[in-house]
Formats: sequence, C-alpha cells, structure tokens
Amino acid sequence: MSKSGDVSMQEKYAANSICFGCGPANKKGLKIKSYRIDEGLEMEFETSEEHQAFPGIINGGIIGTLLDCHGNWVAAIALMDEWGEEVPPCTVTASYSIKLRRPTPSNSKLNIRGKVIEIKDKIVKVELVMKVGEKVCATGEGLFVAINEDHPAYHRWN
Repeated sequence: MSKSGDVSMQEKYAANSICFGCGPANKKGLKIKSYRIDEGLEMEFETSEEHQAFPGIINGGIIGTLLDCHGNWVAAIALMDEWGEEVPPCTVTASYSIKLRRPTPSNSKLNIRGKVIEIKDKIVKVELVMKVGEKVCATGEGLFVAINEDHPAYHRWN
C-alpha cells in the first residue's frame, strides 16, 4: 500500500480536521489514512478491542464510519484531479450504504479500497470494498458532494 514516509491524504490536506473517522487532530478518533492507488484510494486499519460489537467481532457502525470517511476522501481527491486543482474541494456525504457480507473479526487488519464509479458536476459516486485478508467482509457505495462556502462544514478541513 504506502511506503514508509508517505503522507496520507488526510495529513496532507486536512491536518487540523477533528472528524471522528478521518481527522488527524481528533485524539480519540479512528484517524484513517488514505493513500493513492491506480484506481482510487486505499487504506488499512488495525481494529482493536474497543471497536467490538460483541466478543471477537467488529461493530457495524465502526465499519460504516470507515467506509463513509474513506469514500468521502476518494470523492474529494477525484474532484481535485478532475478539476485540475492543487487541493481537494470540501466534500460531504449525501448518502451511503453498506452491506455487511460476513462478520469482521476483531484484532485484524482491514483493507479498504475505494474507486469512483461516476462524476457528475460536483457529485461523485464511489464504490467501496473492505477485506480482511482475501475475504470480503463489507461493501459499500456512496454519493459525495462538493460544497460551497455557505455550508456549515465548508471549513472543517482547515
């Protein structure tokens, strides 16, 4: 995935973000780190005891948060590239859905890949796949939208 020393999209573009899922500045957050791959972005996440729904299995809400935040970054970076910008636009989740395909074991490394299915103006449709090893544990899809300065979340990455 990433080489030692690579900077994640979150660290590069939103170092002061307090988002629970992806904010580097949230001391109690999940602090996901997304990196570029050929078809989008990829991340890995090490689960721990506090992420469990019941012994040995990860909570579906944690999985949803990981897919939502990672998908949002996939969309933001895709729009930045599409528009030829230096920094990604601020994007928010319009909708997302997940399918929990099998129980996700705790104390495991999750691999999540996201790729763009479609871009229409400021709206990006993203597909997400989460695996543990070679087993697909969850899939998802989301719509993410670039927002304007008048939106309350606009300056959240600053």
